[in-house]
Amino acid sequence: MIIKPRTRGFICTTAHPVGCASQVRQQIDYVKAQPAVSGFKNVLVIGASTGYGLSSRIVAAFGGGANTVGVYRQGAATDNRTATAGWYNSAAFEKAAQEASLKSFSVTGDAFADETKAKTIDVIRTELGQVDLVVYSVASARRIHPKTGEVFNSTLKPIGKPYTNKTVNFHNGTVSSITIDPATDEDIDNTVAVMGGEDWQLWMDALLDAGALADGATTVAYSYIGPELTQAVYREGTIGRAKDDLEATGHRLNKQLSERGGHAYVSVCKALVTQSSSAIPVVPLYISALYKVMKEKGLHEGTIEQAYRLFADRLYTSNGMELDEVGRIRIDDWEMRDDVQAEVARIWEELTTDNIYELSDLEGYRKEFFHLFGFQADGVDYEADVSPEVEIPNLR
Repeated sequence: MIIKPRTRGFICTTAHPVGCASQVRQQIDYVKAQPAVSGFKNVLVIGASTGYGLSSRIVAAFGGGANTVGVYRQGAATDNRTATAGWYNSAAFEKAAQEASLKSFSVTGDAFADETKAKTIDVIRTELGQVDLVVYSVASARRIHPKTGEVFNSTLKPIGKPYTNKTVNFHNGTVSSITIDPATDEDIDNTVAVMGGEDWQLWMDALLDAGALADGATTVAYSYIGPELTQAVYREGTIGRAKDDLEATGHRLNKQLSERGGHAYVSVCKALVTQSSSAIPVVPLYISALYKVMKEKGLHEGTIEQAYRLFADRLYTSNGMELDEVGRIRIDDWEMRDDVQAEVARIWEELTTDNIYELSDLEGYRKEFFHLFGFQADGVDYEADVSPEVEIPNLR
């Protein structure tokens, strides 16, 4: 079939297998061109099929020669729709890992479910013995609690009072004002239940109880802070409460693992185009302005550059770990530079529908959005007839 992008709001309902494979190969090529990273052998990535999780797995495998296990949702093609981008990404990764003689295994299922944890642990114990690095990179709008069966749905809302600011329809470039009503206590609790640290803790406890976590192992989860102009809807909103909980979990895990010579960290990352960030009002417009400024200053990074810098310059550096005042790794340091934020703030005040393409990098934002689903990749013939059915080697 000839696969074209079909969008619905902030998601694309189709994905292109060849385009996704091209994006994965570009990330692999980038990592292989960098100095090798060492300090780990067997790596588990929970949420491994897109974004920071995928890039972390690529850095571990092709930057450090690690054996990897990737956990992600099932997303194979059906009779009337393509597979998900994550499925195609993972297929491309597994194929490249096989060609490089790296051990790699994919476990599909709900990362929140006990069944998925048990299946993953069985793969680790059977194929690798233990893992010495666990990357937690799960982003979801919904969670079924594995013990109670209760269903939680996350929300993206401010807390305390309504929030009004600019936002953009990144498909057509229309800048408008949006007002978001404040969250209820239930909204806050549900968002923490989905995006907080409980599931990370459950994963680590399950690995420890099963003897699948090596002594001295490290675990890292991803967070975000962002600038003042997005604080109300992000860090001071419902999602921020969840990130606070995630970071508190990191401190508890660090104390727990330190007894075995291990560590737990939360890495605060740069704002990037992801399926999750595209859903947050105001954020796509901020990222469009940020991209313009950071590209002009030669500071722009994607997920693969961020993941490589996390591994090479933070987690496994010989120069000593750099942490902020509350113990977080900060690879958002370039985004948060005073000169970058001052220029973004200046642009923000002037942004309108009439000048958005002049003052921001909305075109770059839109292109990266479609890249997430394998579209608009250089060198791919999107008029070619391709099969949407792609098998994943070593799928468990």
